[in-house]
Amino acid sequence: MTNDNSREGEAPLFSAVLRPYRSLGSSGFMAVMLAIGIISAATSIMFLIMGAWPITGFLGLDVLLVYWALRMSYRSAKAYEEVVVTPSILTVRQVTDRGAVSEWNANPLWVRLDREELGEFGLQQLFLVSRGRRLAIAGCLDPESRASFAAALSAALWEAKRGPTRTVFG
Repeated sequence: MTNDNSREGEAPLFSAVLRPYRSLGSSGFMAVMLAIGIISAATSIMFLIMGAWPITGFLGLDVLLVYWALRMSYRSAKAYEEVVVTPSILTVRQVTDRGAVSEWNANPLWVRLDREELGEFGLQQLFLVSRGRRLAIAGCLDPESRASFAAALSAALWEAKRGPTRTVFG
C-alpha cells in the first residue's frame, strides 16, 4: 500500500486489513437458495392442491426476502479497515460497503489504545485516542480476534514510541 502521508522509505511496523467475516461462500449461497426454493415450491404445490392458493404468494415472498437479506449481507462484506503504523504516522483508512473512504492519521507517539472489556465476553470495543479524538476500530472482529489484533497493534505502537535502535558491533 502506498500512503501519501507516510514518509518515503519508512517500513511499516504494523499493517493489517480487517474485513467482516462471512461464513457462507458463493456455492453455499446457491445451495441455501436452492434448498429454500425447493422447499417453498413443494409447500406451494401442496397448498395449491388443498385450494389455499394465496399462500403460494407468501411463500414466494419468503424466498425473495431471504435472497435480499443474504445479498445485503454480502454487500456489507465489502467494507474494510486498513491500519498501518510506521515510526512517524499511524493511518487508519475505513472504507464502507458503498466505497466511502474516511482516513484518520495520528502521530504514534501520541496515540493511546483504549479497550472496553466485559469479564466473560472479552474485548468488546477497541478505540484509538489521540489529542481528544477517539476512533472505534476492529468492530468487525470477534472478541478473541479483536484481543489478538489489539496486542499486535499495541506492540507496534510501543515499537514506534521506543524509536530507532542502534546495533553496536563489537
